[in-house]
Amino acid sequence: MPCDPSIFDEVELFGLLDKDEKAVLAENVEVRQFTAFQKIYKAADPGGKAYIVVSGKVKLTVVDEDHQEVVVDTPMHGEVFGLASMVSESPHQTTAQATEATTAIEIDRHDLSVLMQKKPQAGLDMLTMMGRQYRASQDLIRARAARSANEMIEESETFGERVADGVARFGGSWRFIITFFVVLIAYTLTNILLRNNAWDPYPFILLNLFLSMLASIQAPVIMMSQNRQDTKDRLRSELDFAVNRKAELEITELAAKLRQMEAQLDRIEEKVM
Repeated sequence: MPCDPSIFDEVELFGLLDKDEKAVLAENVEVRQFTAFQKIYKAADPGGKAYIVVSGKVKLTVVDEDHQEVVVDTPMHGEVFGLASMVSESPHQTTAQATEATTAIEIDRHDLSVLMQKKPQAGLDMLTMMGRQYRASQDLIRARAARSANEMIEESETFGERVADGVARFGGSWRFIITFFVVLIAYTLTNILLRNNAWDPYPFILLNLFLSMLASIQAPVIMMSQNRQDTKDRLRSELDFAVNRKAELEITELAAKLRQMEAQLDRIEEKVM
């Protein structure tokens, strides 16, 4: 059943198509209705079709290494899903399920083939939009890669954690060592010079008590700061892994899209010539 061509105005991939090109595409696609919680496709299903959400809401999920379902995207009005698998003719990597009553436009490779046969310029327009999406993905990956683990931790740190970091920084500096050494020399010399009037004569029992108390407090505070440093290191590793994995998936999918579009344009050019 033909759909309203104006829906393609809100789809980034078809943003450069003119009215005639959108009308040709609208004549060939099919409008599908899905009930709440209905599966649109499952992971590993043949990726022959893509969908544009007209109304309703869809969730895309994958199963992680712990066999837990993870939501990776929630396409809504005007958004496309399943396109990478459709263009590359590869199985779907996600499971798509309607979370409420949903209307979607179903597009397959034949629909795009008809469009590019009738309107060859449409293929170049879509390839241009894919190139822009590819550039946007690269910018996003660079921004994610530049994200600082320190900033992420500082956003959620408590007052006590900030104090622990400050104590650890000061306790491990030459300023602390020199200051502490000067205080010890001044304390001992003063008590030696005062002789019988000294408040803490040799062997400086009060000083030893203060030093023991300082060590008993400083040690766990420094350990607390070291634990936070371990957390930062682990977070950095997780961020690096997430960025690298996302980069690999994005680049692989976009490269497959570009190769398929270029091959389709070459076939159309051969027919036209």
